[in-house]
Amino acid sequence: MKFELKRVSGKSILFVMAAEAEYGPFLRSRIDPLMTGVGPVEAAIALTRAFAQLEAEDDLPDLVVSLGSAGSARLEQTEVYQVTSVSYRDMDASPLGFERGRTPFLDLPATIELPLRIPTIAEASLSTGGNIVSGTEAYERIGTDMVDMETFAVLRACQIYSLPLIGLRGISDGKVELQRISDWTEYLHVIDRKLSYAVDGLFTALEDGVFWF
Repeated sequence: MKFELKRVSGKSILFVMAAEAEYGPFLRSRIDPLMTGVGPVEAAIALTRAFAQLEAEDDLPDLVVSLGSAGSARLEQTEVYQVTSVSYRDMDASPLGFERGRTPFLDLPATIELPLRIPTIAEASLSTGGNIVSGTEAYERIGTDMVDMETFAVLRACQIYSLPLIGLRGISDGKVELQRISDWTEYLHVIDRKLSYAVDGLFTALEDGVFWF
């Protein structure tokens, strides 16, 4: 696995992304992330493996940042939002009496709050799952501001290692029905640039001492 911890103001940061298509020249000039592959299973496997490696080297990060694209039918396309809360839309054990979104026998709520905030970046709720969400009705059924395929899995791996997480997502699609992969990739170059500015904002906040954890 190829990645490098970013060290800023005495803090080490592990950046986590899913797909090379989201990792454009602006982010490449700033970070060397762990690339997990797409979806919650791949994200959980890759990140847990990376944590195990870093733990063996006594070099676990102080902070994990999950970033990439997301879909939304209500948020501004190409804008970047930080995740206020995340839920797992694949989990539905309601026929057995469990609340939808809650994993049976796991003492976690259906929606988990992410408490850390980077100053001045807009905020939004997020749903993670293994499916591509497309169409107004599909978004209405989920109910969160935006959707992705990795952040909840990243959060669970972070919880096992007691590591704080920030989620940053740029809205790549959601206003119209998805028909082809270019409907997702069309604005990734814009999101790459704006995500890089969000990363700059994190670095500046750490350097100025206005962001702490």
